[in-house]
Amino acid sequence: MPEMNLVERYQAHRVRRFLANSEKWRKLLPSWRTQRRRRVLVAGLAVTFALMLAVAVACHFYEKAPLLWLPASLLFFLIWPSLAIVSGRQGDAPPGALDEWEVQQQNSARSTALSITQWLVMIPVVYLVYGSALTGGTHTTMAYTGGLLTLTMLMIGGCLPTMILAWSRPDPDPDPESDEFLMEAA
Repeated sequence: MPEMNLVERYQAHRVRRFLANSEKWRKLLPSWRTQRRRRVLVAGLAVTFALMLAVAVACHFYEKAPLLWLPASLLFFLIWPSLAIVSGRQGDAPPGALDEWEVQQQNSARSTALSITQWLVMIPVVYLVYGSALTGGTHTTMAYTGGLLTLTMLMIGGCLPTMILAWSRPDPDPDPESDEFLMEAA
């Protein structure tokens, strides 16, 4: 058997780490693993991103608006890990940990997310390029606003594969080892 190169060793490490983490988080938030509840989390994350965009736009007009970024970030750091856990982290799973159908869905979600991200990032780019040209670079909050807009757009793009998969995947099959499954079978 030929020796594995650096990339192959790294991919094998990612698969092992992913599977170990999956086992660790598998029993967490069991009632939130249904499609309906995952969709609630996806909607909550979308609202959080809308709030982040509103804060970024408000930063253009009000110098104290960046303080509103803290509650938006707190909301993000509550919802995002929950969504990642209940969706099984399928959006960023290494291909070696997925079957062919899951890899195909992941690639489709990632492709869609990349296209959306490229278009979304154009918003802060246009804002910064034309805004700085129109103001001569003298607007004091333009850089901060552009930074928050860019950060929000990139966060949306980074979360989109998981959001797409969590929204579209059906409810998981019942676990044959779970108590609920054993009670239904009796």
